[in-house]
Amino acid sequence: MNKVFLMTAALSSLVSMSSNAFELTSQDIQEGQKMPHAFEFNSFGCNGDNKSPQLKWADAPKGTKSYAITVYDPDAPSGSGWWHWSAFNIPASVTSLDQGADLTKLGATELKSDYGSVGFGGFCPPKGDNMHRYQFTVWALPVEKLDLNADASAALAGFTVRSMAIGKAMLVAPYNR
Repeated sequence: MNKVFLMTAALSSLVSMSSNAFELTSQDIQEGQKMPHAFEFNSFGCNGDNKSPQLKWADAPKGTKSYAITVYDPDAPSGSGWWHWSAFNIPASVTSLDQGADLTKLGATELKSDYGSVGFGGFCPPKGDNMHRYQFTVWALPVEKLDLNADASAALAGFTVRSMAIGKAMLVAPYNR
């Protein structure tokens, strides 16, 4: 092999090892592991604590001025999935949320979940359904405030956030009853 190729490959390896990727973690839930009952909704036949899990993110892209958070179930038998949480205008200085966090105390805007209530709506898949995959996503945005109000649908907010995000960190945790 030629020396230039080997040097380029080695340099490339060092650069990729030293660059940190935008990452989402949690003390309460883990990628690919069934979530605890505490995060289940407390209605619709479910009886959990309806608490959002603790979340922490790191290494956001340069230029991040705010964050948005979405929690979405693509496996819900609705034909369009299920929005469990949509929030935006989370200050760039915030990089973690406690379990059961109220994002309005941070100045963020929380939308109605598909249950019709504002804020986090826990998990309540139909009994006997296959495992559902819940996608927790933190979106890095290049603006401090989105031009959306609290009456926006989660789908509209999702579209807006996706169209301008400069990065995203995702954790997928399953749940069934």
